[in-house]
Amino acid sequence: MDSILLAHGSGGKLQSDLLEKVILKHIKNPIINLLEDSAYLSVNKSKIAFTTDSYVVNPLFFPGGNIGKLAVCGTVNDLLCIGAKPLYLSLGLIIEEGFDYERFEKIIASIASEAKNAGVKIVCGDTKVVEHGKGDGIYINTAGIGEIKHYFSPQKIETGDFIIVTGNIGDHGIALLSERQKLKFKTPIISDVANLTGISDILFKNSGIHCMRDPTRGGIGGILKEIALKSSIEIEINEKSIPINPGVSSICEILGIDPLYLANEGKFIIFSKEEKIVSTLKHTKLGKNAAVIGRVIKKDQKGKVILLTKVGGKRIIDIPRGELLPRIC
Repeated sequence: MDSILLAHGSGGKLQSDLLEKVILKHIKNPIINLLEDSAYLSVNKSKIAFTTDSYVVNPLFFPGGNIGKLAVCGTVNDLLCIGAKPLYLSLGLIIEEGFDYERFEKIIASIASEAKNAGVKIVCGDTKVVEHGKGDGIYINTAGIGEIKHYFSPQKIETGDFIIVTGNIGDHGIALLSERQKLKFKTPIISDVANLTGISDILFKNSGIHCMRDPTRGGIGGILKEIALKSSIEIEINEKSIPINPGVSSICEILGIDPLYLANEGKFIIFSKEEKIVSTLKHTKLGKNAAVIGRVIKKDQKGKVILLTKVGGKRIIDIPRGELLPRIC
């Protein structure tokens, strides 16, 4: 491999190789080696979560949101995944010369609105402008700090845990694809981008939860395989139980896309010893389509994920090796 490819940023096999063979080769310590979405840190007697992310989504505006809303939601959700209450965000902007002023203000207004919705404060930032043609409109980097309330981790997963998804999968990926390719559907697909603070109180009160992740790049298939490898477990999921918008399902069939690998920006995958949380989630706006989709079957050093298909067969789910849809966040 002589150069970096788009697929190196897709959350799949090439990105995993880039992390393991290059980045962690030179930068390693017990905290970063865990490769969690947020770092679990001790500062004096306080426990905090710290995360960072960069947003290069294309297009900048899409059905259901824009790059500004996405940046806040993605960072807030990463903090929630580890069991932290999000408190503060930073905001870094790289703007291309000539970028439309009105579009820029709409993005900033979305950032302010979503931060207020999530109950977080933007407390520092940086702005850079690059020459025309040297950027792609605007890129955003955010970092987030939260107070640890619980500690969720793949290392805590146990045999017998239920695997729960908080809603329909694939909406974000198909919403971006349709906008990017100018595809017109009878019923438009809207991105699920949302901050999940609205259901975090319910989740944090459930003592049975061991691990939470937001299945963005790589979708639920990529995330489940990654967790199975980290935790040395065998997972079994049932295709019939996975909630999916009929429109998204139809589009995937027509285009030959596997919805398991589509990005989501407003969903959690939860590993819990109790399944009753699903009935509670169903009474919330963001969790109304929550469902149990599988179980942790046993310990397995190979980290297997097995899909029980709708027709009664079995299929091995692996980390995606190529780039299904680049620049989705």
